[in-house]
Amino acid sequence: MTESFAVRALRRTPVVAAALAVVALAGCADMAGIGSHAKFRDATTLGIAADPARAPVPSLDSQWWQAFGDSQLNALVDQAVAGNPNLQVARARLVRAQASADIAGAALLPKVGADLNLNRQKFNSNYIYPAPLGGSTQNIGLLQLGASWELDFFGKNRSALDTALGAANAAAADADAARVLLASNVARSYFQWARLNEQVEVAKRTLAQRDETFKLVRDRVSAGLDTRLELRQSEGGLPEARQQIEALNEQIALQQHALDALVGQPNVSASLKPPVLAGVKPMALQANIPADLLGRRADIAAARWRVEAATSDVANAKTQFYPNVNLTAFAGFQSLGFGKLLKSGSEQWGVGPAIHLPIFEGGRLRANLRGKSADLDVAIESYNATVLDAVRDAADQVSSAQSIVRQQTEQRAAQTAAEGAYDIAVQRYRAGLGNYLNVLTAETAVLAQRRLAVDLAARALDTQVGLARALGGGWQLPATATAAAPTAATRN
Repeated sequence: MTESFAVRALRRTPVVAAALAVVALAGCADMAGIGSHAKFRDATTLGIAADPARAPVPSLDSQWWQAFGDSQLNALVDQAVAGNPNLQVARARLVRAQASADIAGAALLPKVGADLNLNRQKFNSNYIYPAPLGGSTQNIGLLQLGASWELDFFGKNRSALDTALGAANAAAADADAARVLLASNVARSYFQWARLNEQVEVAKRTLAQRDETFKLVRDRVSAGLDTRLELRQSEGGLPEARQQIEALNEQIALQQHALDALVGQPNVSASLKPPVLAGVKPMALQANIPADLLGRRADIAAARWRVEAATSDVANAKTQFYPNVNLTAFAGFQSLGFGKLLKSGSEQWGVGPAIHLPIFEGGRLRANLRGKSADLDVAIESYNATVLDAVRDAADQVSSAQSIVRQQTEQRAAQTAAEGAYDIAVQRYRAGLGNYLNVLTAETAVLAQRRLAVDLAARALDTQVGLARALGGGWQLPATATAAAPTAATRN
């Protein structure tokens, strides 16, 4: 029978025939019933879809803490960003992830190597080597250039690169999220330090006030206008006020230690002037959640890139069912005796394909695909959890910011009334028209309002920091992000 032209062509081009055979065998891959089932939560389902009637929220500056107008705070944040060990760990992980991406990218390119072997070898006379080679000792030289290239027919190496790029982008977003969190923690710790300093001042005013009251009661007892009961009651307030001052000083020391740890420089706070709440400018933030919140936060971006990496990992697991096709080639010289290595007749070369097709793996490939699909489900649900937490965080900060403004208005009115009542109680006591119990009651109300005023002022600043962090801290998607957003992350 006469062979057809196609058959003759295939017989003459074994590489083409092998490739066609690979494609035919690829249809045997069995991945039925395995896939991801998790779904994304989008902005609409989270209740933060764009509202045409609502004014857009402007983006924050990446140096948002400078809006507080405190040079000490600015210096502390800069030092923390430069020297905090945890931030350095995040940056090192980014470098490691980028290196992994470079390694994965190298698999798409041909590999070329050179070998030079110079050996002296005793040949076995009872083996395959005939005399005079068998039983003799010879010098063997090899100088060879080799190359190989895996033909990525089914995208195995490309999907591995996409996985590594997704992990690198996630690591970059993690580093940015760590920076935003570090800056906010430094600012919050700094304002807590200021709050405690203000509370110490309130406690000192309390001590001075109680000392004046004690002297007044002592004079009245000497004049026979009061009993020793009132004297003992007044005297007991002095050590209590001193104990409160000491307790606050302890908290200040602990807060300074925490700030030093965040900055990464022991005793840095000891060289600073204690901050005062009144010296900090409030930061103006529009109190509503932006519709593009999901694109403003680095932690959400990191979770999103992990979904992308997991999606590519699933694609890579599917390619494991298909054949691997490699082209290999070598050319060089080999000889018995070093002197003949580069002479005519010592040349050798070879070229050809190498194909590996998985036929029976005992269920390993399907189990691997199930595991990668489960990893994708985990990544998607982790993304959803991160998004839900971010929306809750932003909503909490907005609600607190609005509530604190109303609380401060009411507190100021309450403090004015309490201080007026205290002045009247003291005047009545001096005039002998009231008892000391009225003074104590009025004083308790005044001290409570003074402490509350400090706490609310500190909470207002703390909430502004929290809102800045919840709105992304000025983070934006870098132009160097190298993979696409995971819009098809739920594909099987």
